[in-house]
Amino acid sequence: MSSKPSYYITTPIYYVNADPHLGTAYSTIIADVQARYRRAAGYSVKFLTGMDEHGQKVAEAAEKHGMTPQEWCDSQAPHFHELWEELEISNDDFIRTTEPRQKRAVQYLWERMQEAGYIYKGSYDGWYCVPDETFFTETQVEKADEARGTEGQHLCPDCHRPLERVKEESWFFKLSAFQDKLLALYDEHPDFVQPDFRMNEVRSFVEGGLNDLSVSRTSFDWGIQVPFDDEHVTYVWFDALTNYMTAVGYGQEGDEAAADFAYRWPAQTHIVGKDIIRFHCVIWPAMLMALGEALPEHVFAHGFLTVKNEETGKAEKMSKSRGNAIAPREVIEKLGVEGYRYYFMTDVTPGTDGAISFGRMEQVYNADLANSWGNLISRSTNMCIKYFEGATPERDSSAAGYAENPLAAVADGLFERYAAKMEAFAYGDAAKEVMELVHAANLYIENSEPWTLAKDPAKTGELANVIWNLLECIRITAHLLMPLMPSTSAEALRRIGCEGEAATDNMAAACAWGQLAAGLPVEKGEALFPRLA
Repeated sequence: MSSKPSYYITTPIYYVNADPHLGTAYSTIIADVQARYRRAAGYSVKFLTGMDEHGQKVAEAAEKHGMTPQEWCDSQAPHFHELWEELEISNDDFIRTTEPRQKRAVQYLWERMQEAGYIYKGSYDGWYCVPDETFFTETQVEKADEARGTEGQHLCPDCHRPLERVKEESWFFKLSAFQDKLLALYDEHPDFVQPDFRMNEVRSFVEGGLNDLSVSRTSFDWGIQVPFDDEHVTYVWFDALTNYMTAVGYGQEGDEAAADFAYRWPAQTHIVGKDIIRFHCVIWPAMLMALGEALPEHVFAHGFLTVKNEETGKAEKMSKSRGNAIAPREVIEKLGVEGYRYYFMTDVTPGTDGAISFGRMEQVYNADLANSWGNLISRSTNMCIKYFEGATPERDSSAAGYAENPLAAVADGLFERYAAKMEAFAYGDAAKEVMELVHAANLYIENSEPWTLAKDPAKTGELANVIWNLLECIRITAHLLMPLMPSTSAEALRRIGCEGEAATDNMAAACAWGQLAAGLPVEKGEALFPRLA
């Protein structure tokens, strides 16, 4: 195992009833940016994503398309792999719940649960939402119907679609036994649920009382069989949540799996959408408590993406029926992959719902990337080529701008400010810290007037210092923007002769001012961020 500290981050595993969309891409990029940052900051990172392939919803989707469930799942996997590759997702593992390792882990979990005495056999008679794979009590359904004024229609309290009445024999997990332990967890670890305002929702749900959870089904067979009861298959969430431990060796045989689990578990962060926060912040920790396993350190729940109506200015839910659904491909075609990543990670606050629009995308792209960052790279490299024959100039310690300059002042402490925000998933705030250096550099060009200095041979040393400062600013900025935009950041480093720094695992040291060597080859190249008309 690595001598570095472990950082294990996961996305939800995604249902295979539809192609990946903006929401699934959003979760995945949030995790990818953190994973890339942590690698550059010196951690040994395990970044997991994957597909949730069992359950009634998947079986119904397969039947609709004239396939077996396994055939349907196999047909969907390439859609995820291809989009994640295009969006530069750096996951270390991609788990599918139909894999043998998941079956072993889930059946091992059943055996451990039985040994611990936290499951029992009974019968379930209640309401079930197939799209959300969620059971609801009679009281929950009645309250939801009353709140909407739809008594008797029995719609899902969460997604508002019709519920199904389920009556079948079932194994139950004693979730009710963990109410006090969960509340103690929230008291002792107030940052377990992030952002902090999401904790109120979780705590309120648990304080309202917990019912035991039906964790097996007999009405269909598309799932992992309960090892000691072949008439039952595992409830999809009991299966799905286990994936996080499966991927680091849980339930697997051999010393290597045991060592991997000891090194990697618990996970540092689960990234989830706010709609599945209860599963991850109530059911999952209760399951782990029952097994005697360590709990994940944090669950970060992001909001939903909505669409800003360009005419009314109001945010609307994205849907095909409204005609306002946006596919990832549309955004990639407009902004490019790097622009896509930058916009969603910096202009949409991860913890809250975010209204997106093509108009705003264009505004952010032009302001931050084309006019500021891209412009700085273009002007600085062009002047280096023009005035110093395409090589990093040697600084002149006797000339103005050597010991003190405004860019060094902005760069001082920049990594620490940036890192604090990155680790809090405040990517937009982290980007603002970096863009302050970019804006300062562009202003520096105007104030120092290198084109004027170039006309006076006596000021060659001062000109060298100006160009060096600009290139050093580009070097540091490229490192800091690497988690958000890996390809263009690597290209920026290459253009100033620093391509060897792109894979650093000590970002803090790399971002210290003053490390740019003289005599490095500098080239201009095409615009990294062509302005959008």
